[in-house]
Amino acid sequence: MTLVQNFPFFCIILSMFSAIISFVLNGKWAKIVHVVMVTAVFVMSLFTLQFTYLNSTSYTYMMGHYPAPWGNEIRIGELECLMAASFSLIMLLSVMGGAYHIKKDIEAKKLNLFFIQLDLMMASLLALIYTNDLFTAYVFIEICTISACGIIMARKIGRVYVSAIKYMVMSLIGSGLFLIGLSLLYAITGQLLMSPAKEAMKGVLQEGIYLVPAAVIMVLLTVGLGIKSGLYPFHTWIPDAYGYSTPAASAILSSLVSKGYIFLLIKLIVRVLPYDSVPGRQMENVLFFFGIIGMIIGSVDAIRDKNIRRMISYSSVAQIGYIYMGIGLGSSEGIIAALFHVISHGVMKSLLFISATGLIDSSGNRLDRSGIVGAGYRNRIAGIGFTIGSLSMIGMPLCTGFVSKFMFASAATQAPVYKMIIAWTALAISTVLNAVYFMRTVLVIYTPQGVIKPKNKRKTEADTKTGVTENYETVKDTDIKLENIAIIALSVLILILGTLSPMVITVLTRGLTVFG
Repeated sequence: MTLVQNFPFFCIILSMFSAIISFVLNGKWAKIVHVVMVTAVFVMSLFTLQFTYLNSTSYTYMMGHYPAPWGNEIRIGELECLMAASFSLIMLLSVMGGAYHIKKDIEAKKLNLFFIQLDLMMASLLALIYTNDLFTAYVFIEICTISACGIIMARKIGRVYVSAIKYMVMSLIGSGLFLIGLSLLYAITGQLLMSPAKEAMKGVLQEGIYLVPAAVIMVLLTVGLGIKSGLYPFHTWIPDAYGYSTPAASAILSSLVSKGYIFLLIKLIVRVLPYDSVPGRQMENVLFFFGIIGMIIGSVDAIRDKNIRRMISYSSVAQIGYIYMGIGLGSSEGIIAALFHVISHGVMKSLLFISATGLIDSSGNRLDRSGIVGAGYRNRIAGIGFTIGSLSMIGMPLCTGFVSKFMFASAATQAPVYKMIIAWTALAISTVLNAVYFMRTVLVIYTPQGVIKPKNKRKTEADTKTGVTENYETVKDTDIKLENIAIIALSVLILILGTLSPMVITVLTRGLTVFG
């Protein structure tokens, strides 16, 4: 085995080790350790992606001394490496973009705890991507849940505690259902590794025994992960959790955490659960219809909410609906479209949260739509970033959002006629609704009447040197530069994914071919 083939294991261990050593570090050094770790994970994931792509191969990595089916193992292929690289890059840019608010919103003495949670979250997401063992997946689901709750509560305001409780309650319900389903699966198959469990499930269905327990297992595992990822109608925790956390946490939660659970569900569908059976097709229909409802309801709620961060949060409900609609189409094209949108939405949502924060800060911390009038002139980079993110969410050509919607529409043609008609109709309605609330906000931030100097504005070190005194707090120039770099990088990624999408789709298609 070459050195590169060990990189996925190194990534998981490095993430966990970073969390351990950050316990004895202050906030500044914990941040440095986190940034170095995430950067290393991104680089190693790219090397592993190159190795698997050039060799057109996937392989398993045995953990410890015992082989399958007794030992634990991870599986590495093009699809997993692409997801790991995407997740690590989005986390890095989210932390960079939210650097100012991380220091502003979190007590200095507890800053290292915030980065410990992020380290553990990175380890959990990588484990969910790579693991070939179902119980290991459950363990890291719980670690990810605790870490997510921790970064929500890092910002100590009243609404955050309520948000964290909502998130924890819903997540525990989802985890409980997943664990019950996993226990039943082990009871009737005696397997926890994915490939042996799939073969055992096929045998159970062929023999005609345990048909009801098999259907219950599929329902419990699917619904459990659906709850944790925010599928409608289990989305009620999303607006508060995303809307009131510190911006970096909001970007990471919306871009990565829910997507980690969705990716695990796709692994279960392709590699464990017999979705070509009658119960499987019924579950696909359930996911399809709830995904469609989520697409519409999420957008309607976004239109009704005047708080810009909650508006973006409700938009996540709609976009998660897109992903579940793609899965529910019941075809490999639908799953590829869903996987592409996992990456696409991760980049778009991180950009929107970071850009919106820049607009809010330049408007005296006003969160309502009327309070950010003209903000695009006061913070030009944030205004441009928000506009690009909004255009992509609507589905404008050259943006990654356009590619996602085109792929969903194309995948729908391979589905039954009734699904195709419903999917196309929902895509059209959702696109119109997206345009209503995103373009309305873009028009507001570029309304000239709002070009005034706010009473409360971030003051940079450069302002201090020139004697500016009307601003209420000092911000390091490096924090502003990091925020701008993150916005520019995410904007460029949206355009790259939109124009070079065939390369990404090729990797997804090849990866899914050997995924089962």
